[in-house]
Amino acid sequence: MKKNFNDLALLILRVGFGGFMLTHGIPKISMLSNPSDFGDPIGVGPTMSLILALIGEVVAPIMLIIGFKTKWAAIPAAITMFVAAFIIHAKDDLATKEHALLFFISFVVMFLAGAGKYSVDKA
Repeated sequence: MKKNFNDLALLILRVGFGGFMLTHGIPKISMLSNPSDFGDPIGVGPTMSLILALIGEVVAPIMLIIGFKTKWAAIPAAITMFVAAFIIHAKDDLATKEHALLFFISFVVMFLAGAGKYSVDKA
């Protein structure tokens, strides 16, 4: 009998990459007390850049981990990693960009595949 493990694979993908993304986002929460120290890679100001980064690195990953509005949550997470790879690290070598690119690819997969049945969405 052939078993289909797609839903389990989506759960592992969501929890794994969402959890690792939180390790990058949670330390940024303390920067809210002085957002002027945060960079402004897309020209919207350091405060707005920090808020957008927190949405992409804290709020969206929590939603991804539990599988709530997964396709929508994957969008800001993917955009954040796109900015990290192609704007913040634009002049860096591939080894430096690699983490951001791996996160970006995983969030694109989550957007395309959805949450699976082991999620709040159950889709």
